[in-house]
Amino acid sequence: MDYVSALVPPVVMAVFFIGLVVTIVKSQGGPNKTKEDAAVDATLTRVESVKQTARPESV
Repeated sequence: MDYVSALVPPVVMAVFFIGLVVTIVKSQGGPNKTKEDAAVDATLTRVESVKQTARPESV
C-alpha cells in the first residue's frame, strides 16, 4: 500500500498539469485574440511613450 501513497501525488500533479496545458491551448486564438492583441499593443505603446518622455535629451 506504500507504493500507492507514493504514486498518488505525482499522478495528481500530472493530471493537473495536462489540464492546465489543454486549457491554455484551447484559449489561444478565437474571437478574443484580436481584443487581447489590441490591449497588449496599447499597453506597449503607452509604456514606450512614457519611456520617451521621461528620458532627458542628451546634448
